[in-house]
Amino acid sequence: MSQATPDGTRPVVFVHTNAKQRLGALVSAHSFRRNARDPQAFEVRLIEAEDSAPLRAAEGRTFRRDGHDRAWHMDDLQSFTPLRFAVPDAMGHRGLALVVDPDVFAVGDVGELFARDREGKAILCRARPGHNGAADYLASSVMLLDCALLPHWRFGPMLEDLFAGRLDYVELIELRRERRETVGLLDPVWNSFDRLTPETRLLHTTKRRTQPWKTGLPVDFTLRERGFGPIPASVVRPFLRLWTAHARYRPHPDPRQEALFFGLLAEALDAGSVTPEEVERGIRERHVRPDSLALVERHRGGLPPPPAAAA
Repeated sequence: MSQATPDGTRPVVFVHTNAKQRLGALVSAHSFRRNARDPQAFEVRLIEAEDSAPLRAAEGRTFRRDGHDRAWHMDDLQSFTPLRFAVPDAMGHRGLALVVDPDVFAVGDVGELFARDREGKAILCRARPGHNGAADYLASSVMLLDCALLPHWRFGPMLEDLFAGRLDYVELIELRRERRETVGLLDPVWNSFDRLTPETRLLHTTKRRTQPWKTGLPVDFTLRERGFGPIPASVVRPFLRLWTAHARYRPHPDPRQEALFFGLLAEALDAGSVTPEEVERGIRERHVRPDSLALVERHRGGLPPPPAAAA
């Protein structure tokens, strides 16, 4: 039976994505539905960069990332990331929403997360101490949001602050401008970085170069342009571009995670939530490895059964 939050809205899982990661996002959406005891208790929606007029209008504009100027391009592998801050607008600043990257896959029941006591926090996310050199790094790649408590998250003005130089991308993405007392912490199992254990609830294949559906393809993401010690970013930049021009995606070090992805994709194809044409288009556009359909057949039926439906 569908369960609404106190304001009458159903919780929503938002998978934010772009064209390059759309197949991953579709498989992610399937994973949330198939692993929930009551999949009718929440919605799942894709929110896509190509559908965002403000993001499209920003093409070529300059923004700051960790103090360095960069140009915004919609064809970047991670051009979807600002969309996580559009979720409260999409919810009308009401209700609960979980926003996840397109490389996050449910292996547990997200209903447990929606039912938890949020203790009045506006945001729940995972801490990642030391990541990118930040002792208090907060991972916004998976966030449980109480949208009524985020009236200051207005997507248009936030983007304008970013491209006008009033907001650094790192400040935005690491939630540095949020009042710390409004942010609660999730257990790491709800954003498990490339670690699949019996306790994992949301698996995040966060190492871009080993995403299982891209193995063998040319790398199509932009490395962070920053210096190394006394070597400035301007010196490092040409070497990073040379690396990007020749590097390829590598196999994931954990074969079980490849099997999970293609097992989920097989189910999504059987259910009609992904079409063969979408996989074939991804292969043609070099967003998806060319042997994907063969891997679907190899891993079809290999996943544990979904949980029993709620009574």
